[in-house]
Amino acid sequence: MKESVHTEKAPAAIGPYSQAVKAGNLIFVSGQLPINAATGAMPEDIKAQTDQSIENIKAILEAVGASLENVVKTTVFLADMSLFGEMNEVYASHFNSPYPARAAFAVKELPKKALVEIEVIASI
Repeated sequence: MKESVHTEKAPAAIGPYSQAVKAGNLIFVSGQLPINAATGAMPEDIKAQTDQSIENIKAILEAVGASLENVVKTTVFLADMSLFGEMNEVYASHFNSPYPARAAFAVKELPKKALVEIEVIASI
């Protein structure tokens, strides 16, 4: 059985999907753009965008009693691989060892012209 997860502390889904879905002990968090839920604004630089995307993920995980410590897999989508180093610096400040498994790659374009989008899978 699956259930939709929603919190006002993260941006609402902008399409026919859930912020996250909980299935058993797994939480699948949809890709989070770096949009501030309170203001609707998106920071301009990659470091601030990475931080905002992760803050959105944290808010969604907290809605089901989880945290970044529960994350087992992440996928990072970048507008350009030249942004990887700066993204990785901020990313590393949010996760502790043992680090989640991760894939990171550049895509042609992200929604709303974002520089980064991050999705995660967590286990509780």
